[in-house]
Amino acid sequence: MTATTAPLPSGATPWPVRIAWLILALLCLGIAFYAAHYLLHPPRKPAEALHNPQGVPWLFVHVAGAVTALVLGSFQFLPRLRRGASPPHRWIGRLYVLGCLAGGAAGLILAPGSSAGPIAAAGFGSLAILWMAVTLQGWRAVRQGRFAEHRRWMIRSWALTLAAVTLRLYLPLVMALDLPFLPWYRAISFLAWVPNLIAAELWLRRTGGRGQAGA
Repeated sequence: MTATTAPLPSGATPWPVRIAWLILALLCLGIAFYAAHYLLHPPRKPAEALHNPQGVPWLFVHVAGAVTALVLGSFQFLPRLRRGASPPHRWIGRLYVLGCLAGGAAGLILAPGSSAGPIAAAGFGSLAILWMAVTLQGWRAVRQGRFAEHRRWMIRSWALTLAAVTLRLYLPLVMALDLPFLPWYRAISFLAWVPNLIAAELWLRRTGGRGQAGA
């Protein structure tokens, strides 16, 4: 997300898409605000870092990167940010990429220490690897001037960034339905991001890779 691209004509984005984007943006900001307590009060021992032996300092790094990606990524699909000789999209995109890489690298370090065992470690570890990989592909594409491919990769990256949101939608649902937490948490380690990535691929097929949102 680091280059100028032509905005869609006025009114080209359907209102349902705009509303969905707004809801997602608000959810991202809400999750970022909730997670900020780890940044204001960094864990000092594993017991304060989800009992993860690698939680200090990597949970802080993971949250800092993810919060950066959530907040900045929420606005990267706004056409107005891609206008001008040096559009905000370019500079925001660089910070977004750094947030994804920092969050993903720290997440990969944290994954083996998950208290939910090897299944959850595999789910979160796979997410971390793919998150970094697709974001780097998007960055590489824009550096080479392949803007359409850049958009496709960054839509995938954003879908994986949204795992932070879907994870926190699933967890209250599990508790509200009084489901056994540990087995479902292991399932959520995959459910938090696999459906997101599938939805992104379906969206890309439907739009021909021009998927955009916002106003």
